[in-house]
Amino acid sequence: MIKQARAAVTREQILRGAAEMFDRYGYGASLSDVIAHAGVTKGALYFHFGSKEDLAHAVIEQQHALSVAPARQRLDEHAPGLESVIRLSHGLARQLMDDVIVRAGIRLTLEHGTFNASASNPYRDWVAVSEQLLRRAIDEGDLRDSIKPAALARFVVSAFTGVQLLSEVLSARQDLQQRVAEMWDILLPSLVPAGKLPYFRGLAATGAAENSGELGSR
Repeated sequence: MIKQARAAVTREQILRGAAEMFDRYGYGASLSDVIAHAGVTKGALYFHFGSKEDLAHAVIEQQHALSVAPARQRLDEHAPGLESVIRLSHGLARQLMDDVIVRAGIRLTLEHGTFNASASNPYRDWVAVSEQLLRRAIDEGDLRDSIKPAALARFVVSAFTGVQLLSEVLSARQDLQQRVAEMWDILLPSLVPAGKLPYFRGLAATGAAENSGELGSR
C-alpha cells in the first residue's frame, strides 16, 4: 500500500511537472525538461509513461476530467440549461487562468496535429454536453424555438476557443473573464426571448460561473 501511494504521488508529480512544461513550450517540451522540472528520475518517468505522447495524453485526460465534470454535474442535477452553459464558460475561463493542468491540456489538444493519436475527444464531449444543456434550455423557454442546439453548441465552443486564444495572445488571459462576458453580450440578443435578455446579460456580466447564489431571482 505504501509503495502504491508513493507511486501515485510520483505519477502526480510527473504530470504536474509535464503540464508546466507543456503549458510553457507546447508539445515541443522535451522529456528531459519534464524530468528536471518534476524532480524525478528518468526511470520513474518511464515507469509511469512509455513516451512523451503517452504523457501528453495523460495531461489531456486529466484536464478533460477537470473541465467536463462540472458540466456533467449540472446535467445530472437538472440545472437550468442556458444558465449552466454560461456559468460553465466562466468556470472554464477561471480554470484556464488558475490551473496549469487545464492550460496545458487545452494547448496540447489544439496542437494535436503535432503527435499521432487524436486528441479531439475532449472537444467532442464538450460540444455534446453543451448540446444537451441547450436542448434543456429550449424546453425551459430560455432559448428561441428556432435555435438548433447542435449548431449552437458547436458555435459556442468555437467562439470560446477563439476568445481564450486571443485573450492569451493579448493579455496572457488576464482579461479572459471580461472577454467571455462580451462574447455572451453579443450572442444573447439573438438567442433568448426579449423578456429574459436582462437576466442572462446580467448573469454573463457577473462571471459568477458556479456561484448561483450571487444573483437575484429571475
